[in-house]
Amino acid sequence: MSENKTQKTNASVIDFLNSIPDEKKRQDCLTVFEIMRQVTGLEPKMWGASIVGFGDVHYKYASGREGDWFKVGFSPRKQNLTLYIMDGFPRYQSLLADLGKHKTGVSCLYINKLADVNLDVLREMIAQSIAS
Repeated sequence: MSENKTQKTNASVIDFLNSIPDEKKRQDCLTVFEIMRQVTGLEPKMWGASIVGFGDVHYKYASGREGDWFKVGFSPRKQNLTLYIMDGFPRYQSLLADLGKHKTGVSCLYINKLADVNLDVLREMIAQSIAS
């Protein structure tokens, strides 16, 4: 079995966030950082070079593949701000309807800018994900 390519590191989360060149994206990331820290009560860790993750979870699939990951996290990508909600989105349909402008993948929530979404709804989604 191969390991996940993205591993937890000892790099500084604050240094990473402060190094984001785009001012608006940096401010959005700092806001998400504070929301996730408040909601989870956890301190973040860097995962790879560009993902901020909160909490640890060990998973094992029926195939036998297993690994370690974070409970919730985010990453400033070129196209958008990507939030990782690890339990996926089927259970969040009513919250997503009230969230605002976004797209979803299997466990990724894509937001162009925080001004496009309702932060109270985002907080609730993060809280429910951590609780599950």
